[in-house]
Amino acid sequence: MTTRALLLGSISALMLGGTMVGCAANGGGIASASDRSTALASKGAATDAGRAQTALAKRDGPAAIGFAEGAVALMPQSADYRMLLGQSYLQGGRFASASQAFADTLQLSPTNGKAALNLALAQVATGDWQAARQTLATHAAIIPAPDRGLALSLAGDTAGGIALLTETARSPEANAKVRQNLALSFALAGRWQEARVVAAADMAPADVDARLEQWAAFAQPANASDQVASLLGVRAVSDAGQPVALALNAPAPVVPGAPAQALAAVDPVVVEAPVEVAAVPTVAPVAGFAKVSFGPRQEVVQALPAMMLRPAGGPIKVASASAPSSRGMASAAYQVKAPVTGHWYVQLGAFDSAGVARDAWGRAAKRFAVLAGYTPNGMTFKADGEDFYRLSVGGFSRPAAHSMCRQYRAKGGACFVRMGAGDAMAQWLRKPGMQLASR
Repeated sequence: MTTRALLLGSISALMLGGTMVGCAANGGGIASASDRSTALASKGAATDAGRAQTALAKRDGPAAIGFAEGAVALMPQSADYRMLLGQSYLQGGRFASASQAFADTLQLSPTNGKAALNLALAQVATGDWQAARQTLATHAAIIPAPDRGLALSLAGDTAGGIALLTETARSPEANAKVRQNLALSFALAGRWQEARVVAAADMAPADVDARLEQWAAFAQPANASDQVASLLGVRAVSDAGQPVALALNAPAPVVPGAPAQALAAVDPVVVEAPVEVAAVPTVAPVAGFAKVSFGPRQEVVQALPAMMLRPAGGPIKVASASAPSSRGMASAAYQVKAPVTGHWYVQLGAFDSAGVARDAWGRAAKRFAVLAGYTPNGMTFKADGEDFYRLSVGGFSRPAAHSMCRQYRAKGGACFVRMGAGDAMAQWLRKPGMQLASR
C-alpha cells in the first residue's frame, strides 16, 4: 500500500474538501453599461474556467493555472473563479500564490469554509505556521472540527489539534475519519503509543505497523512544503506570488471587441463533479525547488524515527544498525566535543528504558562517525501511562543542531531537532550521587 493511500484514510476529507470549486456567492460587481460587454466577459470566463477544471482533472497544474488566471482576469469579482485559481495554484505547487488566491476568495465570500481551510494549508506549505493557526482560529466556525483539528496539528499546534479531535471523537458525530485524524495528530506530536491505539480502532492489526511507519516518515519533513505537497501529490516550485494584475484592487481588463468599461459579476460556477487528488507512490521529501524557511513551531514535538518504532509488546529495535559486539562503547563517544552553547538538541529516539537507550547509543555511535566526541543526553517522560527514555545530543545553537542532524541523516540515520525539554547527561554516565542542575 502506498504512503498516500495510507494517509488518505485519515486526511481525505481535509484535502478533498478543498479540491473543488465552492458555490459561494460572488462579490458585488459593478453594473456594466453594455449587455454585450457583460456577455463577452461571462462567456470568456466560463470557457476558461471549464478548461481549468478539465486540466485539474488531468492533474495538469500549469495548464489549469493559465486558464484560471484568464477567468479571474475577465471576472475579478467572482469568488468561484478565485477559488478555482487557488486550487490550480495548489495543483501546480505554487503555495504562495495559492495563499493569495484563497485570501481573495475569503474577502469576496467570507463564509467559504473550504477557502479558509485551504488558505491555512497553503500557509503551512509556505512555512507560515503562525498565520495558518490564526486563519484556523479566525474561521473556526466555518471549518468542520475534524478538518480543523488535523490542520491545527499540521500547523504545529498538535496539542490544540488533539484536544479538538479528542472532543469530537467522544461525540455522537465520531467516525473513522475523526479517529484516524486523531491518530495522525498523535503521531505528529510524537505520541506513538496513543497513535497506535487509536489507529487500530479502524484497522486490521497487521496494517497498523505499516501505517505508523509511513506516519513516522511523514512527521519529519525536510522542508515546510513537504507534507502538504505530498498529500496533494505535487511538487513544490519556486513561486513569487500571483500576478499583480489579478489583485482584487487591480483595474478590470478591457474585453476584446467590447467598449472599455467595468464588468458585471456572473453566476457561480457549477461543478458537476469534484476534482479529486490522485494517489502518488510515496511521501518522500520533494526536491527541485527553492528552499522554504521554517517558522517556529508552537510546541516541542518528540518525533520517533521510523527506524526506531516501538513494536507492540516488545523492546525497541534499531532496525538498520548492526548487532552490537558488546554493551559498552568507545570512550571517545562519551567525551564532550564542544562546550554547551545553546538549548537545541538532536533527538535520536525514544526507548523503553535508559538501558535500552544505552544499547542503541552504543550501536549508533559505532556506526555513525558524526556522533564521535558527543556526550549522550536523556530524560524520562510518560506517554499513555508508560515510561520512556529520550536519547539526544545537544546544547547546540539552532543552526548547529540542524547541521548536525543533516550530517546524521546523510549517513542513513534518522533524527529530529527540538529545543531542550529537561535533557541531561545520560543516566549510565552519571556517578553515584551526582546531582544535575536543571536547565
